[in-house]
Amino acid sequence: MTKNIMIVGVGGQGTLLTSRVLGNTILGEGYDVKVSEVHGMSQRGGSVVTYVKYGERVHSPIIGKGEADIVLAFELLEALRALPYVKKGGKIIVNTQEIDPMPVITGAAKYPEDIEKVLADNTSLIAVDALSKAKEAGNIKAVNVVLIGVMAKLTDISYEKWVEALKSTVPPKFLDVNLKAFDLGYNG
Repeated sequence: MTKNIMIVGVGGQGTLLTSRVLGNTILGEGYDVKVSEVHGMSQRGGSVVTYVKYGERVHSPIIGKGEADIVLAFELLEALRALPYVKKGGKIIVNTQEIDPMPVITGAAKYPEDIEKVLADNTSLIAVDALSKAKEAGNIKAVNVVLIGVMAKLTDISYEKWVEALKSTVPPKFLDVNLKAFDLGYNG
């Protein structure tokens, strides 16, 4: 059976590292893994979407509407945009941080209100203040690894396998902070 994970955020939030950690962890479990990154204006804080599919045999990395088992969202508005992709019984794990997109910054639009409520009313939601946990770990850029920790707890892959993947993926000078961030997410 194939599992589908959709990672959504804005440029600079670490979606690429997240997909690498997921891919390395899942490969270590012997699954076939396909990863596809769809970049918007990622260099300018635009939407970034990454698909990770794994199972016995995976033919395509693309995840269609209603197919995601898990959406890992680094920001609330990106979670809302990804809501149609969550399958019945799926989950959204979201960082409660709000990052204003350009139309909000310029005053052309308002940031939507009550996003957490909309998400909770339409899917199984796990909302996490990952920014605070990343600060506690020692680096606000570790939001992505906090969220990986939250998601890892929901899988049948052992804690040790996730840590091994972090050690093989994260540059050594950032490893301690990222291991702490992972633990803060994993242990709630």
